[in-house]
Amino acid sequence: MSTGRSALRGRVSGILGAVGATLCVRQGMRRWPPGEAALWERKNFEGGVVDLYAGPATALGTAAAVVAAPALPARARAATALAVLAAGGCGAYDDMVGRNDPRRGFRAHLGALRQGEVTSGAVKLLGIGAAGLVAGSLLKENAVDKVLAGVVVAGTAHFVNLVDVRPGRAVGTVLALGAPGLLKGGAAGVLAAAPVGAAAAVLDDDLKRRSMLGDTGAHALGAGLGAAIVAGNGRTGLALHAAALAVAAAYGDRVSRAAGAS
Repeated sequence: MSTGRSALRGRVSGILGAVGATLCVRQGMRRWPPGEAALWERKNFEGGVVDLYAGPATALGTAAAVVAAPALPARARAATALAVLAAGGCGAYDDMVGRNDPRRGFRAHLGALRQGEVTSGAVKLLGIGAAGLVAGSLLKENAVDKVLAGVVVAGTAHFVNLVDVRPGRAVGTVLALGAPGLLKGGAAGVLAAAPVGAAAAVLDDDLKRRSMLGDTGAHALGAGLGAAIVAGNGRTGLALHAAALAVAAAYGDRVSRAAGAS
């Protein structure tokens, strides 16, 4: 019974830690925005102006909660923090550098790369993929499992970004997929608490169209969620998740290219 209470306390403290860290970063950026405030403003799908502070806030809040999580194995801590910060960093690069690039979808950016042009989308795709593989190598021991884990971490990061097309979609996806992970034992439950808490912290602002995750927050939350999925699954589960994410990525790329052509 005491072990169960300890596990519950660990998850609750992880959620609260992520909420607190996320809110602190978001408030700090609103008061002292890095650079000009206009850099952090975007028009949403309705044409309204929203800020991007939720992105860096959730990325840093998730990473901080993981680093501070009690009784988390050092390799899991390092792998998840690395994946979250790298995914958030690559997303931030795309948010800032690629905001006016009309190209959409993996094929468009990889096609440009083959012609010698390194787009921000290609940097994001390759950077998050590499970070996912590094994280997977730290989270698993077997070579096959390492690769599958890397696909799941990077694939989940891209999946959460893929569904971030309307207010609340990405945040709701993280909450819906992360909540069952809180019930898992060991590192999986502890790791799930971080993205769930960070997502909960910005849910209200996201739904009320005051702020948006951007690529920064969507990819960071997805990477954190992916690490929790990896920690809670063996090879069969990893393979099933990887296959589902590959299908989602292929479908999303098709939809993105169709939208870009319209």
